Amino acid sequence: MTSIPQDYINYKSTPQFTKTNIPKMFLHLHNTKAGVYGSICVTKGRLKFFGFTERRGEVEQEIIIAANQSAISPPEYWHKVEFLTDDTEFHVDFYAQKESDIVKQNLSERND
Repeated sequence: MTSIPQDYINYKSTPQFTKTNIPKMFLHLHNTKAGVYGSICVTKGRLKFFGFTERRGEVEQEIIIAANQSAISPPEYWHKVEFLTDDTEFHVDFYAQKESDIVKQNLSERND
């Protein structure tokens, strides 16, 4: 499984998502930004992560993420998620290199 490099820091997190408030894009094919890792953290229930070889490509991996587990989506990786239980809750923590522009921009927005 992919891991987040040690010189990367968490610069942003989503709210807790459920079946009732999840943005539709998470349920459809999308990718992470260049230089950004996403850590999908399930806090309740179970979620299925699908990773694709490319946009409109074949599924290359399916990972079941149970409560108190997480899975990593690497930069520019096409993926989607699927709820496996009605009570599933999760959030995504985004990581980028400490000195990157995206970290500087997001940390600046927190201070504004």
